[in-house]
Amino acid sequence: MSTANTDNPALAASFILVATTFIAGTMLMAKTLGTDLLGPALHPLQVSHGRFVFAFLAISSVAAVMRPRLTPPSWRLHIGRTSFGWAGVSLMFASVAFIPLADATAITFLNPVFGMMLAIPLLGEKVGRWRWGAAAVALIGAMVLLRPTPASFQPAALLALAAAMIMGLELIFIKKLANREPPLQVLLINNAIGMLIASVAVLPVWQMPSPAQWAALVALGLLMACAQACFINGMARADASFVAPFSYATLIFAALYDFLGFGVAPDAVTILGATIILTGAAVLAWREGRQRRRAAPVTPSDDSPSAA
Repeated sequence: MSTANTDNPALAASFILVATTFIAGTMLMAKTLGTDLLGPALHPLQVSHGRFVFAFLAISSVAAVMRPRLTPPSWRLHIGRTSFGWAGVSLMFASVAFIPLADATAITFLNPVFGMMLAIPLLGEKVGRWRWGAAAVALIGAMVLLRPTPASFQPAALLALAAAMIMGLELIFIKKLANREPPLQVLLINNAIGMLIASVAVLPVWQMPSPAQWAALVALGLLMACAQACFINGMARADASFVAPFSYATLIFAALYDFLGFGVAPDAVTILGATIILTGAAVLAWREGRQRRRAAPVTPSDDSPSAA
């Protein structure tokens, strides 16, 4: 069976790498808006509101031009996925205002680990020793990044940890939505519902942004829309287990942007913790790929006896 999702691994990797530059850019914008660099710091709920509003405007504009064929949506799954996604993004944006981008990014990479754990009770999945081992390694890395000593503990890192846990819940809904609806429809509905939730949540903390903050909010939404588009295109051209490790480049770009924008260089603890987390995540992605290949049905080749 010839499908687009295995046709071009090199292009898939390129799409994912470009997506990581955009994702790291959204975190830089969030940190800029959460500090007083462009004016009085905006509340994280207002930052996430801008992310959903301007991403929705961008994606709906694309949908208006492309006019994709829509199918009946599963509203229960969309609402669940977007609710957890909005909460996770808001907590992540809150964390980057207080801790280095590299730390926040590395901790949020725990979301597939939490997703794996939650899939046991929620999806009835079985988890073997390899998966538990990879999860344990990643969690050890998170403990390193939390710096659990009285002198160096970063309370704001708990916000990033909570974001990873909530995004793990979002993954459960994403798994249930997979292959049910067209990708553009999923993005459109996700950002529309997210915009509605964020618009209500932001009301108590809304403040008028400065012109520079408006520009940063627009950039945040557009960067997220571009990241989502690149990620979907990457996933469509290669197996998830192949492209997953390339998403870890987000950490590199986050550290680079933090250094260029705020002069924050990753220290030895950040490098150690991030390396441990990425090792666990990489092992988990590798194991998922092996399990998926084993479970895939065997397609007879043209020269096999059963193909006749």
